[in-house]
Amino acid sequence: MADATTTGSAQGAPLSLWLASAGTTRFPDLRGTVEVDVAVIGGGVAGLTAALALKGSGRSVAVLEAARIGTGVTGHTTGKVTSLHRLAYTALEHSHGAVAAGVYGTANQAAVEHIAHLVAAEDISCGFRRVANFTFAGSMDTLPQVRAEAELAARLGLPASFTAEVPLPFPVAGAVRFDGQAQIHAVEYLQGLAARVDGGGSFVFEGTRAVGLQDGPQVKVTANDGTVLAADAIVATNVPFGDHGRLEALCPPHRSYIVAAVMDGPPLDATFISADEPMRSLLTVRLNGVTYLLAGGEGHPAAEHVDPAQRYASLTGYAQSRFGAGPVAYRWSTQDAVPRDGLPYVGPLAPDSRHAFVITGLRKWGLTNGTAAALMLTDLLNGTPNEWAPLFGSNRAPLHPGTRAAVDGQPKAGARPDGQETGPDDVARQVADLGPGAVKVIDAAGTSTAYYRGQAGELHAVSATCTHLGCTVGFNREDSTWDCPCHGSRFTVDGAVIQGPATEDLPPRPTP
Repeated sequence: MADATTTGSAQGAPLSLWLASAGTTRFPDLRGTVEVDVAVIGGGVAGLTAALALKGSGRSVAVLEAARIGTGVTGHTTGKVTSLHRLAYTALEHSHGAVAAGVYGTANQAAVEHIAHLVAAEDISCGFRRVANFTFAGSMDTLPQVRAEAELAARLGLPASFTAEVPLPFPVAGAVRFDGQAQIHAVEYLQGLAARVDGGGSFVFEGTRAVGLQDGPQVKVTANDGTVLAADAIVATNVPFGDHGRLEALCPPHRSYIVAAVMDGPPLDATFISADEPMRSLLTVRLNGVTYLLAGGEGHPAAEHVDPAQRYASLTGYAQSRFGAGPVAYRWSTQDAVPRDGLPYVGPLAPDSRHAFVITGLRKWGLTNGTAAALMLTDLLNGTPNEWAPLFGSNRAPLHPGTRAAVDGQPKAGARPDGQETGPDDVARQVADLGPGAVKVIDAAGTSTAYYRGQAGELHAVSATCTHLGCTVGFNREDSTWDCPCHGSRFTVDGAVIQGPATEDLPPRPTP
């Protein structure tokens, strides 16, 4: 079916529903030196799952989270816990073979059950409930693909079937159905994991951005005000740092959008994703007496310049026309590392790493891929064989040679294209012309400066050169952030790092 659109703009608070409805954690920041068995960088689902599993095996751990638990990529997910990843199995069979597709499915289905086990065993209150998950064909054009996915997934031993009975309020041609899947309140789940990790010789530190990682017989992780010494370290920060851009080239960032619209009635006992384009990811949840429809999609490479308002408006129109949803209460976006060959990277951070490990490339299905990856690394660090690990190995050869060019060919800061220098008077004039909410990047005196005029008239000026690998940042008007188009780093209007791989803020620049 054709997608519905709307002429109105998206409304709602620019905040994740999960963050808006969860409490706030209060773990301390790192001060001084701490010694543990394993340092875990990143307090998302991959890092916290690994930390809890390692602690359970008798290892002491320290988790370093740059902001607050749940405020990263996991806190901006849909909340789906499923091994049905749209049409992943036919794609993986085509690129890697049926055995590889089966291993991927087994690992992700095991992750579904591991999450269910943790919720019950650790008594984590996070709205966990079992639901069926569907990949639906909205038209006859995608019906053959959906049938093929259902048949292959069933042959691989997954809880799959093809069905023409799809509990959506509009007609579809058919769907892959996976039974026994789940959905959760993603932030409450992470907060529950963090509470179980902290204590008994293990630690969770918030407001602690790791800025250095030194591999060796004793790993040293440095932050602004402290150091963690450990036998091993895990980098689980969505886009990793410390690997000199190797994995970033293999897993370019991809941006997605979600709106949470109020709707009547109880939530559906199912979650959905379309096989058709534009892709639509759908989930319903009831929080504090209100039912919300989460409609996601409108994804694009982070380097592609788009109007986020149009993306939100398209999702809003879909939610209202297809589901009769009411006003949008929340809207948010997120960036994920998407592997070019379709498989996450789990293992040594670099080919010669001995004690530094990485989890990245979770391909927008982080709740299960991140959980499976954490279990793989737990086995690796404990010397336990893991049958999934070879497929996801971080040192595997890329299917697409020459991906380093994706880094080297990105736009860099520098002089004006016409070779002429902008003088101080011209800079002052251009900046003076900026009205409230206006932005401009100006090259002058061999440097590039990003200017933003706040709604109250205040002027913010920072370097426009990303502190990661030197690309020129661009302004995201929906989120009021400076975003790097190359590798996905994001900064506030005052230059503070919001999301890596950058670990340093954009330096302030003098205002004219």
